[in-house]
Amino acid sequence: MAVKLLVPGATIGILGGGQLGRMTALAAARLGFRCHIFATEPDSPAGQVCDQVSVAHYLDEEALDRFAASVDVATFEFENIPAEGVLRVAASTTVLPRPEILEISQDRLREKDFLRTIDIPTTAYREIADATALTRAMRDFGFPAVLKSVRMGYDGKGQVTLTPETKPADAWRQMGGEIGILEAYVDFACEISVIVARGRSGAWATYPPVENQHSHHILDTTIAPARIAPEIAMRAEAIARHIAEKLDLVGVLAVEMFVTPKGDVLVNELAPRPHNPGHWTIDACATSQFEQLVRAICGLPLGSVEHHSDAVMKNLIGHDVEKWREALTEPLTKVHLYGKRQIQPGRKMGHVTRLFPHR
Repeated sequence: MAVKLLVPGATIGILGGGQLGRMTALAAARLGFRCHIFATEPDSPAGQVCDQVSVAHYLDEEALDRFAASVDVATFEFENIPAEGVLRVAASTTVLPRPEILEISQDRLREKDFLRTIDIPTTAYREIADATALTRAMRDFGFPAVLKSVRMGYDGKGQVTLTPETKPADAWRQMGGEIGILEAYVDFACEISVIVARGRSGAWATYPPVENQHSHHILDTTIAPARIAPEIAMRAEAIARHIAEKLDLVGVLAVEMFVTPKGDVLVNELAPRPHNPGHWTIDACATSQFEQLVRAICGLPLGSVEHHSDAVMKNLIGHDVEKWREALTEPLTKVHLYGKRQIQPGRKMGHVTRLFPHR
């Protein structure tokens, strides 16, 4: 399929109606592009800021065909959208990043296998087919270890930490997936993310590594840039670019990594889309991760990743969102609310970014 370069006035299709789609659409609008959101629920965060919205199941073929016919290029805002639906759209319009990259990132086992083939270090892992296989693997891996569902897990869902007291049958049932992956526990000094953008021309734009702190398996705070040695930062950036190149990425890729006390860097997960730890780029960088995605998939030159401020981004999770008014009183704090009407425990309702300008 011929890939055409797009100019303002073209329509970008976004599969998914969450906050990442919302912030991508806002960035697209600043560059003069229209967006068409495909979401499964009405009044989605992304749908609230776009004039074209399709509400249907991600496997509704007729709705997908109408959506594909109405856009000039399509992308996705999270990786749990069924690949079959994305491939349906790709049959008649360009989808970037490539659906094949989405398929890799949807399957933790396939993702780890891919990383191994391109010589990227990860923790030790093993495919687990049932509770009996888990029993054997637990003896081999020792404790602690982490059992994860191969598919559909995020923000700690589908994950079980294993200890000597864990009963394999209970852990398998709690994980809830058809196939699991057992990963050796990583004793890390910190967790970092690198976000890299790659354009249609092969040009790169790599943001500095950021440090992530989690609460109950959900990202709580991102410190930008990460408090790591320069040589570790350079190695992490090189790893992210290498992965993106091997994937033949056009778009944005987030690479989650562990830094061990010895300074080793191990890749944990990939997300071929804008990512929560990159939200700080909206307010602290010359070009946000969302604008980079728009530039990349439309064939425009990538923007500068220079940052004028260090930043601390904190998610507003559940009832934390009620602190939005207090945050607005801080002169160097930027508030981003996602338009979600119902507050639920563990639900990301918005984020705030505190800026520390360079002097």
